[in-house]
Amino acid sequence: MILRVSRYRPGVDDAPVFQDYEVPDREDWAILDALTHIKDTVDGTLSFRWSCRMGICGSCGMNVNGEPKLTCGTFLTDYSGPVTVEPLRGFPVIRDLVVDIDPFLANLSKVSPWLVREGEEPETEFAQTPEQLEAYKQYSMCINCMLCYSACPVYVLDPDFLGPAAIALAQRYNLDSRDMGDRFDVLSAEEGVWGCTFVGECTSACPKHVDPAEAIQRYKLTAAMRSVLPFTRRRS
Repeated sequence: MILRVSRYRPGVDDAPVFQDYEVPDREDWAILDALTHIKDTVDGTLSFRWSCRMGICGSCGMNVNGEPKLTCGTFLTDYSGPVTVEPLRGFPVIRDLVVDIDPFLANLSKVSPWLVREGEEPETEFAQTPEQLEAYKQYSMCINCMLCYSACPVYVLDPDFLGPAAIALAQRYNLDSRDMGDRFDVLSAEEGVWGCTFVGECTSACPKHVDPAEAIQRYKLTAAMRSVLPFTRRRS
């Protein structure tokens, strides 16, 4: 099997170039295994991110044959010919397959991704019913792999767009019965939910079925209703 890998060495290459590597065509090998084989036995200068190898950490996201994938869960047997591996689209490339995640982290921080409380803190736990947990659980499954950003045609063209993962994360807290925060100004800004054209590629790319496209559309409805009706939020 041939892996066609994007290489970029700052200070050496003016632009990314492709380099072909031959790897064993093993049925049990994921793309990440093949990249590790290259680094360990063929070319130690190849740079890429990985950590858990179990689809949990989200750090091994790359574009495989043009599609954003977790390389630990994408196998050589999924492809019949040369496999092209590139860094995620929409992010500055630091080296080879490693991208700068600072813009992504900055967008996450804009939505106040924590429980916001007002007044005196209670001395007991913030108990929830199973139904209250279910209201936001889907949006809490994100592993910050950034695949949805690479799949999003809006973000790739406009890096000021808040992006699907950040908006889904905001919804995770908006729907939490323990939260008292108001993220309306951030989400309703020009670079917030209204920048989404609802292509749905973010949801298709998500390996954890978070469905960020649904989160965006739900908040558009909330924002539209708030602009017409006095907005009230149940406090817990």
